[in-house]
Amino acid sequence: MLVEIFPDYETLSERAYELVATLIRRKPNCVLGFATGSTPLGLYRRLVEGYRRGELDFSKVVTFNLDEYVGLPPSHPQSYHHFMWENLFQHININPSNVHLPNGMVDDIEAHCDWYEEQIRRVGDIDLQILGIGPNGHLAFNEPGSSLGSRTRIKTLSRATRRANARFFGSEEAVPRHAITMGIGTIMEARRLLLLASGRAKARAVRAMLEGPISAMVPATIVQLHRYAHVLLDKEAASELAYNHHDGISEPFDVH
Repeated sequence: MLVEIFPDYETLSERAYELVATLIRRKPNCVLGFATGSTPLGLYRRLVEGYRRGELDFSKVVTFNLDEYVGLPPSHPQSYHHFMWENLFQHININPSNVHLPNGMVDDIEAHCDWYEEQIRRVGDIDLQILGIGPNGHLAFNEPGSSLGSRTRIKTLSRATRRANARFFGSEEAVPRHAITMGIGTIMEARRLLLLASGRAKARAVRAMLEGPISAMVPATIVQLHRYAHVLLDKEAASELAYNHHDGISEPFDVH
């Protein structure tokens, strides 16, 4: 696992852009796995800027998103479908038929999850999966206690996750109780992982992920086992790591 620590969020986002842009230029038909939330927004903003400068062509890129709330239509302002189109897809030249997002409104969720897995297999798996980490160590919506070999499925959201997301919905009660999520086993089949974490609120989860034992109670610890996992942290997210330079900034280092 390669870990890089940066002085701030903007520097972290610039490095993430450099890595993703390099893949798109080298493999124009690459398969990218996208995440939602505030952490990847700096990356997505830079991808849009790169496209507008003529540096990137998304016309052959294929994408898969990690998760979606059950019961929210794509038009809902808090749906992840809306998030991705609002913050990235509508601003670049991606082919809509190459965009894959779980549908939280389907009648048969199990069949939909099987279909989603088949679509990933059909394109030859994900080249680079972008990830965040929850304050409780969840990966996508794989909450603590999730099977480390799980596939795409419906999950009940923990109280901690619903509380953390309440700011987007106005109240905890308004947050959906279930979500469709790519499974941990599915995520681990991506050829490369790029995990981003920013802010002191993520520091304990980052410490557990990088320095703790692998455990289903901290699903993100599974990235320790991936052959090509690349973790980008800002100084605050790295603040509780035992392995750290005195000023909080380091050159890339392998922790496993």
